[in-house]
Amino acid sequence: MSLSEKGIIDRIRRHSQSGSAELLLGIGDDCAVIKRGRGLVELVTTDTLVEKVHFDLAWHPPELLGRKAAAVNLSDVAAMGGRSRYCLLSLALPLGFAESWLDQFMAGFLAALTEHGALLIGGDTVKSVGGYVISVTVMGEAPEAEILLRSAARPGDLIMVSGPLGNAAAGLEICRRGLGCEKDSWRQLIAAHLDPTPETVLGRILAESGLVNGMMDLSDGLATDLAHLCCESGVAAEIDGGLLPIADNLRDAAEALGCEPMSWALSGGEDYRLLLTVPAVNSEKLQEIVRRELGREIVPVGRIVNGKGVVLIDGAKRLDISYHGYDHFI
Repeated sequence: MSLSEKGIIDRIRRHSQSGSAELLLGIGDDCAVIKRGRGLVELVTTDTLVEKVHFDLAWHPPELLGRKAAAVNLSDVAAMGGRSRYCLLSLALPLGFAESWLDQFMAGFLAALTEHGALLIGGDTVKSVGGYVISVTVMGEAPEAEILLRSAARPGDLIMVSGPLGNAAAGLEICRRGLGCEKDSWRQLIAAHLDPTPETVLGRILAESGLVNGMMDLSDGLATDLAHLCCESGVAAEIDGGLLPIADNLRDAAEALGCEPMSWALSGGEDYRLLLTVPAVNSEKLQEIVRRELGREIVPVGRIVNGKGVVLIDGAKRLDISYHGYDHFI
């Protein structure tokens, strides 16, 4: 039996070096954290997108793919309450690729960086014997006292998310079936898959508030990402299925396509919303701050408890959904 993605990461983590005085946090969170002095830390993250695994050129325009390649890394920095500053881009390109494809990809990539205050400073280009491969590294910064970690959730915390869940998974399914023009109401779902928006401003607001314990972004689905957070914090989680924020257009798409909306919300992945845990006494004040600053809501979906794993409470049923999200190797 092959290792799961978590198993591979755990094995790599066991083999990793012991670290240094400047390395405050290595493997195990959205970013590595490196001490810089003057109360600041550097945040470093990297992601790789592979054709036919993370994107399909049949429906993913190059400009939007460029935006997404930037966004998934900018989201990691946002998830720790940081500001993105610099970026490295590495591309593996097949022989005979169209120059127009590269120009459009770079236009989208650089536009996304500019929108979030980051600057491209280098990278690498190589030939691919298969499809396109895109690897991005983003470096950011944050005050050391404000960084938010996966390992800081505590029993009694409310579990909150920063918006509707499952939209990207619904959009992916719509694209797979070639139904992009079926309904105007589905365009938002398709956009969630093709052009996700990192929560950079909200991430800073949450970090500056001092009211949040743990945080990460949602890239592999709530069931898996919350399990990661619980594992790092040594706690368990209970999710109330009735509280999951599921948009009406997602429910409409699920009915039309014969899919289960809650499955998309729990396991779909690529929403790039923020997942946070908040002491119950802080929740109302935090929600007021977010409403005042951004005119939007953060939504409670459950609670951190003692134990291990993630349980979905769906009516009278209690289901263990730990790591039931996206996994590259399952």
